[in-house]
Amino acid sequence: MDALARLEADLDALEYLPGHDVEGNLAAAVDAERRADELAAVAPRMRARLVRADMVKRRGDLATAIRLAWDVNRWAVQQQDLPILARSHWVLSPIYYLLSDRPAALEHAIRAMELLDADTPPRTRALFLLTLGDALAWTRAFDAARDRYRLSEQILISLGDVDLRLVLLNNLAYTEYRAGEPARALAAVELLQSIVAARGSRMHVAFSDTIARAQMSAGRYAEAEQTLHQALECLRVDGQENLDDLAEILLTLTEAQRCQRHTPQAQATLDRCRDVCEENDLAEILIRVSQEQAALHAAEGRFEQAYEVHKGFHAETVELQSLQREAQARTRQAIFETSEAREEARRFREQAFRDPLTALYNRRYIDARLPVLIDRAARTNRPLTVAVFDLDHFKRINDTLSHEIGDQVLIAVAGLLSAGMPVAGPGTETGFVARMGGEEFLMVLPCTAAKDAARLLDELRLTVRSYPWESLLGDRPVTISVGAVSTDPAGGDGAPVGQAALLAEADRNLYIAKRRGRDRVVNDQRPRRVRKTHAARIPPISPNR
Repeated sequence: MDALARLEADLDALEYLPGHDVEGNLAAAVDAERRADELAAVAPRMRARLVRADMVKRRGDLATAIRLAWDVNRWAVQQQDLPILARSHWVLSPIYYLLSDRPAALEHAIRAMELLDADTPPRTRALFLLTLGDALAWTRAFDAARDRYRLSEQILISLGDVDLRLVLLNNLAYTEYRAGEPARALAAVELLQSIVAARGSRMHVAFSDTIARAQMSAGRYAEAEQTLHQALECLRVDGQENLDDLAEILLTLTEAQRCQRHTPQAQATLDRCRDVCEENDLAEILIRVSQEQAALHAAEGRFEQAYEVHKGFHAETVELQSLQREAQARTRQAIFETSEAREEARRFREQAFRDPLTALYNRRYIDARLPVLIDRAARTNRPLTVAVFDLDHFKRINDTLSHEIGDQVLIAVAGLLSAGMPVAGPGTETGFVARMGGEEFLMVLPCTAAKDAARLLDELRLTVRSYPWESLLGDRPVTISVGAVSTDPAGGDGAPVGQAALLAEADRNLYIAKRRGRDRVVNDQRPRRVRKTHAARIPPISPNR
């Protein structure tokens, strides 16, 4: 076997390693890239660079990881190297997840699958299906995630690939745990345990935490505690503790002990976990330590202390989110600093205009786009309708169910409003739907007079009310109140209006709808004259700002 063939074989192995030995894999990837340079083999160098990107991502250096992956992506686009292009998207998917950009993570996972062809090795297809399943689970599309896990597992079983199947079962079990399906989570971990036992090998500690979570979701706290103690013993015997794994296991063990009312043991375990986090700067886990400490205080009836710790947990969460946003900004800046980043600049500008939860446009987009539409309506003497939607009694959903359920309601309503947005005809301006904040949405309808707008808005109101909410909310209804204002630049003696006045009047009509009993549309049909806003004066919005 010549040097190039050996390099290709080594890369084949590196690309499919489970990734537990991060430092060893990273060193091997760096060596493979050096060997590729010596052989002037560009494609193998790009493959090695993607492995390096994957490993530095696992070390937490997202800025370097994303720069490496995008460098390879651009090269693959230029060279039309579809296998490497697909793998670059596969590497980018979990990076964007770690940047808290779940829609982008899903987009890259889907793109990776789309680029596969009939010649793709089955193991690659299984690996990409697994990642797509993970990305779907991150966006809470659990049924779609299960379908991809199932297809991936079928391939792995046919190949006899036990190592990757164990990773899949671990991810599936955690997905079922997050989905609130304890029976399914247990079925997955029991299969995982049986496979490990049949091989006579030792359970990886990362799998142990998932197993314990599944056991706890079914109320089997003593079993979970035993599972975690065994994982701690494995870490002790190995002598080289993975500190993230250690902290996660200690935190889960604390919860298992607390749920059995073994509060002294739980407090001792939590103290040890806190020490590990503080000594090794594990900020994200340390915040969850505060959350668990509040739960422990509450379990022992120390409610004032629980409240004080909970306030600290909230403040720490806000600070971490701020740090995460700064990290996102630094990482994205790294992309802008690379050559040929113009297209990515456009994508990131678009993301700056999007609400991360619903993917609708946000208030920043409203302030940039609505004045343009107002100005255009004035110049063309066409009507314009602005409607503000508010979910009735939404706070009750958050308070009585959970904020997670509330988020799912917001996502569903956003989808219904988007689907109900009329398609612009030839020669007419396109409107938009946006999330103004909280449970409030905005719809802007160019070339739509009051009578037509009232009919459309009432149809949307009925669509939301009749949506099958039972699976999510039980017998709780979801209704919306709508306040709208429609302008008529061709007539009337009303005062000229701009963005602030239009939104203020729509808000007033929303208040009237609420006061009249909610679940209704109030549209001001008085003729209004639209004031030109001189959109050219609006300063451009920089995606770096």
